[in-house]
Amino acid sequence: MRFSPSRLGLLLLILLPAPAIYAQREKLPPEDLEFVEQNWPNAKKTTSGIRYILEKQGSGPLPVPGDLVSVVYSGRLLDGTVFDQSLEPSRPFVFRVGRELVIQGWDDVLQQMKRGERRLVIIPPELGYGTRGQPPRIPRNATLVFEIELVDFKHE
Repeated sequence: MRFSPSRLGLLLLILLPAPAIYAQREKLPPEDLEFVEQNWPNAKKTTSGIRYILEKQGSGPLPVPGDLVSVVYSGRLLDGTVFDQSLEPSRPFVFRVGRELVIQGWDDVLQQMKRGERRLVIIPPELGYGTRGQPPRIPRNATLVFEIELVDFKHE
């Protein structure tokens, strides 16, 4: 059986869907999505499914995997319950980005932030603590809301 170039192209489109189609899948649970859209209607969405609002513009280059980043942050559940925070700029939380030392949502969003930038970040459960949660502070399948400021980063 012979395929014409146009039929072969159509067959490939059907059998090999573009990865971007999968990346655009909604990752927030329906009830959380409704809450987020009502409370943060101007939030932008990344290809990984994270939503964010730029609160303070940063400058310079972006961190890359392996960079040592310093952040101040506050993390809460959708109901406003604070589960973790490190707010003192003189004592930031320091770790290597892109090394799976933090939740995937943090690794993703910090590599899109510039030095001095502050964002409100909404992380879907699968990019946070997922089906396991982190009891008792973070329930299973929790959508997380962070205010994150990238204080500094350096290549080491």
